[in-house]
Amino acid sequence: MTRLATREAAEARQDEVQRRGRGLGWMSLGLGVAQLAATDTVRRISGVDDSPTSRTVVPLVGARELVHAAGLLTSRRKSIWAWTRVAGDAMDLASLGMAIAHRRGHRRRRLVGVTGAIVGITVVDLLTAVQATRAKRIGAARGLREGGSMELTATTTIRMPSPTVYAFWRDLGNLPTFMAHLEEIRSTGDRTSHWSASAPFGKNVEWDAEIVDETPGEKIAWRSTGNADVPNAGTVRFVPAPDGVSTEVHVVLSYDIPGGAVGKAVARYFGEEPHQQLDDDLRRLKQVLETGEVVRSEGAPWGKRARKEFPQRPAQPLSDSELARGADA
Repeated sequence: MTRLATREAAEARQDEVQRRGRGLGWMSLGLGVAQLAATDTVRRISGVDDSPTSRTVVPLVGARELVHAAGLLTSRRKSIWAWTRVAGDAMDLASLGMAIAHRRGHRRRRLVGVTGAIVGITVVDLLTAVQATRAKRIGAARGLREGGSMELTATTTIRMPSPTVYAFWRDLGNLPTFMAHLEEIRSTGDRTSHWSASAPFGKNVEWDAEIVDETPGEKIAWRSTGNADVPNAGTVRFVPAPDGVSTEVHVVLSYDIPGGAVGKAVARYFGEEPHQQLDDDLRRLKQVLETGEVVRSEGAPWGKRARKEFPQRPAQPLSDSELARGADA
């Protein structure tokens, strides 16, 4: 199975980076507005003189802060915009250092105080930039790529020989029996098929697919074709387990999430987190092949057919009327 705890920790780090990036964005917005709307006040408080250069530089710095604010508040690529803030901080510190060297008295003290504040901000910006870059690399390795693309991996071991597991998967009509969101797979050729799947809010998505690589008993690789509602690709490998009896099933799926990051958030909110989906699908595959059926609790005996998996009530005997109604209950 996938390392769920590690994945959740990576997602938590990304969420923290996003929150900190938004915080910096609001700070940039405040600084930019102040430097543009109250240029003279900002120059007086900071100890800058009234030279033509300072009257030009302060509004330019304010405009730069507004650009940073727009990037940090609207883009998910926080690492890029955090590094631009670090570069801006370096420019500000260099300018302040030159100004301090040519000032005396209260203006010099004010400039030193402003420089100290900028140093503190620079530390925060640098820390955010480093963490955002690290989170982006971890996210890419785990399939949490920017732009709404997702790669999922999962593994399970089934106590059946590889040819049997391969044959079951190769009959694509079997996939909806354990993949909860698949409604139907209809073969349209020896290596082509048409897929239908459920989506949040009671919607359905469809696409055509083709098998692009296949080694009987060992591997099946496929990808969507044409104008798919959800462009996707996948590979499943069937590896004999060390015990000489079982089969290790290794699955890699990649697809574009409908609605990008918003679609992923909505799916997770409704209990349809893609990583957990794949883990659950392989658990059901193991049950189907080893026991002949998917084990369900009494709280959801009709399973996928009635879309009653969540929420489930505690297990209890079914009434005669519930048994009589069956999947329509």
